[in-house]
Amino acid sequence: MSYEVRLSNSRGVPYFFNTETQQSTWEPPAGLTQEQVQALPGAHLLSGGPAPGKVRASHLLVKHRESRRPSSWKEENITRSKEEAIEILKGYQQEIDGSPEKFAELAKVHSDCSSAKNGGDLGAFGRGQMQKPFEDATYALKVGEMSDIISTDSGVHIILRTA
Repeated sequence: MSYEVRLSNSRGVPYFFNTETQQSTWEPPAGLTQEQVQALPGAHLLSGGPAPGKVRASHLLVKHRESRRPSSWKEENITRSKEEAIEILKGYQQEIDGSPEKFAELAKVHSDCSSAKNGGDLGAFGRGQMQKPFEDATYALKVGEMSDIISTDSGVHIILRTA
């Protein structure tokens, strides 16, 4: 039997796929030990963590009038200055005070990114997928750590590395 672990597009959860029979199942294949399951191609998906070399992060974005697209889901025309955006983020930082739960709560309400609906969660990404200052800051953080204010072409962010 040849199995691999794949990620469901509809549910976002891993499943087991038999490459010979083209059958799939949510449950680990019968007869495989835990070690054999962990050795399957794609087994990293079972841990819920990102693929090797990838990170996962959430962010809280505050756009300003110099952002490359100064509008968002909550504000059609953003006119605040970069300095004002930084001051707003500093207030959020104090409110968050290291709490991932508070971070997600504030991101849901205040982030100028569409990821707000997911509490700021951007999912897993690898090098070259995000703007360089954002990528560098995320990779420099340890899991569970929060960045200081990071400026990119999109605006100013606080980043929380989640995996």
